[in-house]
Amino acid sequence: MFDIGSPELLVVAIVALLIIGPKDLPKAMRVVGYWVGRARSVTRQFRAGFDEMVREAELAEMEKKWAQENERIMREHPSPSLPAPDHDTDEDARPQAQEGPDADKGPDLVTQPVIRDADAPTSENGNGGTDVERSPSSTPERDKPGSTE
Repeated sequence: MFDIGSPELLVVAIVALLIIGPKDLPKAMRVVGYWVGRARSVTRQFRAGFDEMVREAELAEMEKKWAQENERIMREHPSPSLPAPDHDTDEDARPQAQEGPDADKGPDLVTQPVIRDADAPTSENGNGGTDVERSPSSTPERDKPGSTE
């Protein structure tokens, strides 16, 4: 950049030694080194910011070019539209054929659980002693979750 060679640097060092003196030369060199470091960091930050702006500009230009190319390709090769689903037949709604030992049982259905009285005596059939179903609204407060006795 400045093209300072070793002879020029030697001349500057001799002049600094004669003007500043040997006593204050180390302190002056530290101050000069500090300011040179600050100047380098400022130029590094400036260069990084400038490079980032250039990259963003190039990226925006590339995105614009890609969008134009995508539009051109979509015009040249339009995608076929999908046919509307036909809801008149129930073939799509039927479950697929099952394989294995449970194939002849049919689909599994989820049933509402039956709430039985816990205080009722048990019977031989093991269903809690009663076959009467209760709705969840008729469940005593002590059986509901979160209630304390």
